[in-house]
Amino acid sequence: MKTVALAVTEGMLHFELSLAYEVFGSDLTHLGDPWYDFALHGPDAVRVGRFRLEPDHGLDRLPYADTVIVPGWADVDVDPPAELVDAVRAAHEAGARVVSLCTGAFVLAAAGLLDGRRATTHWSHTRALADRYPRVEVDPDVLYVDNGSVLTSAGKAAAMDLCLHLVRLDHGSAIANTIARRLVVPPHRAGGQAQFVTAPVPAQDDHPLTALLPWAVERLDRPLTVEDLARQARMSSRNLGRHFRAATGTTPLQWLLTQRIRRAQELLEATDDGVDAIATATGMGTATTLRRHFNRTVGVPPDTYRRTFRARSRPEGPGLGSLMPPGA
Repeated sequence: MKTVALAVTEGMLHFELSLAYEVFGSDLTHLGDPWYDFALHGPDAVRVGRFRLEPDHGLDRLPYADTVIVPGWADVDVDPPAELVDAVRAAHEAGARVVSLCTGAFVLAAAGLLDGRRATTHWSHTRALADRYPRVEVDPDVLYVDNGSVLTSAGKAAAMDLCLHLVRLDHGSAIANTIARRLVVPPHRAGGQAQFVTAPVPAQDDHPLTALLPWAVERLDRPLTVEDLARQARMSSRNLGRHFRAATGTTPLQWLLTQRIRRAQELLEATDDGVDAIATATGMGTATTLRRHFNRTVGVPPDTYRRTFRARSRPEGPGLGSLMPPGA
């Protein structure tokens, strides 16, 4: 039986904690037998928001679990308890699959588990994660990242996506889809889907990117290069890359691609333009290129996205939750 340990301490977010409990802690042996052997691990009684939790085991038992889940960490400006960080690190060293939900990524990063790895967290905290842990390759535009033994998710609803992804890995798609139907959530949203946040713009008026980002967004129909951006910003391409990583958590080219995809979404939603015309308007060049990047980023082809959006926007339209855009 696969054992799942939910690591809980003071300062956790109850929403992500509850999601994990609902998926792994419920008695679902009628779906998969054996189901998970689930337990809470923490130091004595733990207060999480308005709730009081009584762990089954101490944090010292985490290394005996097959999977360790770390819920969201409420205050990312506060270092997580050393006891929790050490226990998570020991669990990974013992061979456990370690998973963070939302800002639980800060705990994994503090344990050194994300060094040299791609990871994500809630979009509003990706910059803080990248600044505090520069050895982590922070991807702000995905729902979750699966590195095999270490997995991270974005915020809120994306935590459920990652929990269902784990069930899919352990028990197959049919059982994961059944759980999704039971919870009335989309059965499968690929981890590479975008978090659908607004384009990040540095807060400081004198920041080198403050004027550059709007300038680039107004010219998405053009084949902009890193050199074009660097020239407009009056800096070297290398210096531009550093500023982009610090301000947005990603590279100039990836940021451009994200803006092009978002512009394509807007055009698919608001116009009847064909895919070829939208590819030109977003600087993708060809419909083939747009379809490839759109499908990889959003999880569905452009035509499907348009049909789903319009069906969903009609009050009498069918419920197409399985293709709803993320961001909840």
